[in-house]
Amino acid sequence: MTTPRYWTEAKLALAKRDKVLRKIMKAHPDASLRSRGDAFQTLARSIVGQQISVKAAQSVWDRFAASVGTVTPELVVIHADEALRTCGLSRAKAVYVKDLAHHFHAGLLNPRRWPRMGDEKIIEDLVRVKGIGRWSAEMFLLFHLMRPDVLPVGDLGLQRAMEKLYNGGDPLTRDEMREIGAPWRPYSTVATWYLWRSLDPVAVEY
Repeated sequence: MTTPRYWTEAKLALAKRDKVLRKIMKAHPDASLRSRGDAFQTLARSIVGQQISVKAAQSVWDRFAASVGTVTPELVVIHADEALRTCGLSRAKAVYVKDLAHHFHAGLLNPRRWPRMGDEKIIEDLVRVKGIGRWSAEMFLLFHLMRPDVLPVGDLGLQRAMEKLYNGGDPLTRDEMREIGAPWRPYSTVATWYLWRSLDPVAVEY
């Protein structure tokens, strides 16, 4: 796994600007975002993790990986639908993972283009796949491409953390979340990752 080159610089900048983040960073001094380095697996993990806890998602993924063997588009495409269901995937998620595998296997998605593309263009590319909405695409930007300035305001964990730490537990709109997060730019990814850590002792990974 690799860590972003900007991580240390981002931590220093955010610690100066935001006392809440500074406190979280002190509690997790050696932690950092890490990429698994595999585009297909990162996107598949984001589908598996939709609307379930980090722990539950890892459990389902472990069974899924054991069933498929090596998690590659080629092997997922030919894997039986029922076998995917017995791993703990819902019917819809099984369809989504298969569709993602088809897009990779057929060359409908070309990961080699993404490093040269802007964030929004990559999101447009990815949301054509069944089951991948803006949230999953943002997780990909954050965890695989490790883009430095991703603020996924549709993420429930980030929303919970921001409401708890910046708004006394009261609800926040997405616009209000963006307003609170404005000083974090251009390192919103780093702020997001530490706010997740404030809620869960297990680092989020895709």
